[in-house]
Amino acid sequence: MAKKEVKKVRGIYEKVPGSGVWWTRHHDAHGRLRREKAGTPGMAVKLYQKRKVQALQRKKLPETLRRREVLLSELLADAAEHIRQHYHGQRLGADKKDYRYATLKGALGSHPAESVTAQEIERALSRLATARKWEPASFNRHKAFLSLAYRLGIEGEKVQSNPIRLVHRRRENNGRIRWLTADEEKKLRAVIQSNYPGELSAFALALHTGMRRSEQYGLTWDCVDFVRRQITIPRSKNGGIRYIPLDNTAVEALLALRKRGNGSGPVMVSAESGHGHVAGQPLKTPREWFATVCEEAGISDFTWHCLRHTFASRLVMAGVGLRTVQELMGHKTIAMTCRYAHLAPQHQLDAVSKLDGWGRESSAETDTKTDTSEFEPVEATPVENVQPTLQ
Repeated sequence: MAKKEVKKVRGIYEKVPGSGVWWTRHHDAHGRLRREKAGTPGMAVKLYQKRKVQALQRKKLPETLRRREVLLSELLADAAEHIRQHYHGQRLGADKKDYRYATLKGALGSHPAESVTAQEIERALSRLATARKWEPASFNRHKAFLSLAYRLGIEGEKVQSNPIRLVHRRRENNGRIRWLTADEEKKLRAVIQSNYPGELSAFALALHTGMRRSEQYGLTWDCVDFVRRQITIPRSKNGGIRYIPLDNTAVEALLALRKRGNGSGPVMVSAESGHGHVAGQPLKTPREWFATVCEEAGISDFTWHCLRHTFASRLVMAGVGLRTVQELMGHKTIAMTCRYAHLAPQHQLDAVSKLDGWGRESSAETDTKTDTSEFEPVEATPVENVQPTLQ
């Protein structure tokens, strides 16, 4: 007996022809396309009509609606791929994100993304922080990676909620600024010249541009303009393009680096064989040599990132305005730049010195007979010349 043909009905279909299992295809109350397994053609028609009514009544679909279980590892993989695509060329940043992906996958990857709780995630991150001796910043970066994974999952309709928003962020201590004194710079340069002469250009470029390590070691020659004396960072940490002007020292460093290759491709390449590198090959980080240099120079608590702090600190101490320093540093907000404000106390002294004459002119215009001549406004006096008057 021939199988009875099912009349075509809008919104239902047989996913696998001949299987006898029918599905519905409809849009929910939010306009999102949904597909749902129903069974027989009659059941599919009834389910389709029911869902259409629910959509018209603006009702949400049942929480028990059957859907594919998505593991957290899948969301993490999507986040890692997203970063590789959007941060192409910034190898260091991508490598860091991949490291976080591997760490989080090992700790949470087997958990169902939809049912894992904020408490479970926080406990897992806390265990990792204790075992690996994370600073608060490392904890927060891993949390941010998880948050990105869930955001992409929601956009891709793999999950419906983000439990990471309930995980508490740890407070970071960003107030510490370690910068290089003139004496320390001399010591560092002497050790680099003696042991790693090929790295002097990299050191000078970092010190005179304030570039982030990922920006410097991901830089290519097509982003360097010697005519305009300018470096272009196509995609900075904050996601936008930024421009870095070059002083004479930075130009000299770049010219020295250009001699190592043919003027195309990566800027940061090895000068000669050594330190595990092949001459002319791209360098990834200064980690292999800079810590050793600092130790030999007797400079403690100093990292490559502190060269960036030194760049900003010296600008502020030279009297450059904070807004200009913000632009040169590529800070997203002026609040980040204000950490260096204490290094330029003169503008604060000038500000409070204006109070020395506050209200004295208006007092002289009144009918008072009080002698106010001793309170005439005066300019700020250097501290060493101020004589104490209060006993």
